[in-house]
Amino acid sequence: MKPSDSLTTPNRRAVLQSGLAAGALLAQPLAAFAAAPPGFDQWRDGFRARALAKGISDATYTRVMGRIEPDMSVFKKMAKQPEFHEQIWQYVNRRASDWRIIAGKEALRKNEALFARIEQDFGVERGTLLALWGVESAYGDPLVQQNHMRPVFPSLAALAWNEPRRRAYWETELINALKIVDRGWGTPEEMRGSWAGAMGHTQWMPEVWLNVGMDYDRDGRVSPFGRPDDALGSSARYLVNRGKYHRGEHWGYEVRASGASSGNRTYAAWASAGVKRADGQPFPQPNASAQMWVPVAGGPAFLLGPNFYAVKSYNPSMNYALAICHLGDRILGGPPFIQPFPGSERALTLAEVQEMQTRLTKAGFDTGGTDGRVGNDTMKAVKDYQTRMGLLPADGYGGLKVLARLRQGG
Repeated sequence: MKPSDSLTTPNRRAVLQSGLAAGALLAQPLAAFAAAPPGFDQWRDGFRARALAKGISDATYTRVMGRIEPDMSVFKKMAKQPEFHEQIWQYVNRRASDWRIIAGKEALRKNEALFARIEQDFGVERGTLLALWGVESAYGDPLVQQNHMRPVFPSLAALAWNEPRRRAYWETELINALKIVDRGWGTPEEMRGSWAGAMGHTQWMPEVWLNVGMDYDRDGRVSPFGRPDDALGSSARYLVNRGKYHRGEHWGYEVRASGASSGNRTYAAWASAGVKRADGQPFPQPNASAQMWVPVAGGPAFLLGPNFYAVKSYNPSMNYALAICHLGDRILGGPPFIQPFPGSERALTLAEVQEMQTRLTKAGFDTGGTDGRVGNDTMKAVKDYQTRMGLLPADGYGGLKVLARLRQGG
């Protein structure tokens, strides 16, 4: 995954904001940017008093802000967020990718005891948390942090100084980031994230780390980086408290259903109405409740339990929740959807994605790497290639059709 997969989900702050009284959700060195534009030094000097009034120590302010230069590239990022109009099967395929499934199995192997403890403490299935972790930060891959994320302080400083529509918000988040340093939760150097300041294993904004984060490994601090214990424990607690996650229930199941139905019924009642699991297995908790969802006519149908909507509380997109739940199942050995979406392609294997990236790069389309992870760089390269070759729609989806054309030498 390129981090842009997760960093273009701005809704998380608004979603978590609605559930927090406090109000919010959700390398180049710090001085490696061009000289500060006129007016920045004056703003920084004035901001010192506001930060100190919010409890930031003078030592922390000087350490972080004393010689900082604003990252002016954030304004270009803000103005030119890439737009890719994915169909639901494309969205799910890209997130439940072969790379994420393979890497997720390895992440589980390395953190088996942590996931067992979380399941015991909170009742949240390991698959759900693995998938959230994989989509948000590629399982905390340090190469993603180093190569595809930026220092958050120069970004937040630029926005707090020179983004007039939401200057108060950006100043608040900059102060929150300073609080994280002040508390010893992170160093300025390791605090890397999106252009907007989302960071760490779960790509939370600084205010969320302050208000949702918990010291799950009991080392005396809440750590967005390093060991994933605090991030994953905090996410599990959030899903329980905000999302009303039901211990011991699966998120739902792909089903076969003749005719459309609605309403919230027990699985036993659905079964009596002729709705069966697509894989032929019985519903393990017949007295739990679920509701029907058919995202696209002719595609797979699902019975969705409360835990699907707990995931949706993390990000309000139904597609996001389905991708997370499906990726979690795939990491734990589950199959692809049995009923395909109309017009869909199977997801590329890791080797096929790497081949596509290699061929695109050789053809002059920069994918930002050939590691089998598909983020905005690869999607932009695919879209540019589709446009040049007249492959319509030029939607940025790197699938079997694009790979076949590349193999033809086109």
